[in-house]
Amino acid sequence: MKKGIIIYQSKYGATKKYVEWLRKMTGFECVETPKALISEVMSYEIVLLCGGIYASGIAGLSFLKKNINSLRNKKIAIFCVGASPYDESAFAEIKAHNLTGDLKDIPLFYGRGAWDESKMKFMDRTLCKMLQKSVAKKNPDTYEPWMKALMCAVGQSCDWTDEKYLLPLIDYLEK
Repeated sequence: MKKGIIIYQSKYGATKKYVEWLRKMTGFECVETPKALISEVMSYEIVLLCGGIYASGIAGLSFLKKNINSLRNKKIAIFCVGASPYDESAFAEIKAHNLTGDLKDIPLFYGRGAWDESKMKFMDRTLCKMLQKSVAKKNPDTYEPWMKALMCAVGQSCDWTDEKYLLPLIDYLEK
């Protein structure tokens, strides 16, 4: 495999867990997004961005947006991590919302993360509780997959991370 780097932003640890698995599988270097310098990233042939999904945005994506012109000749991929089970339409919405303009052709991959309200910052926990209250008012028969996952996770600590979610990304990198 060619020389690569994994740039990542992990808020609660699930993304970092995937990054560690990716590092072992690929031998790529890793750097947190705030510490990533475009001058150093330019020396790699493959650039992977890994980030959690928060409020429909992908953490760390601003690095790619800011530097896409410098990275055009690189093989780029994004691996995003969310608490919901994979859902084709929700994934398409995430892609449409985040990968616009010069980023629209970058391959996007998904892995399910974790949920632990006790580790969440006050603001995140408050927003989640508000969302849970809003969803609880709906008929459970009309829940979308992410709503079901949200309501099932209330008050629990869940870890759905699994190396199998990385296999499509690894296949892409090997082509």
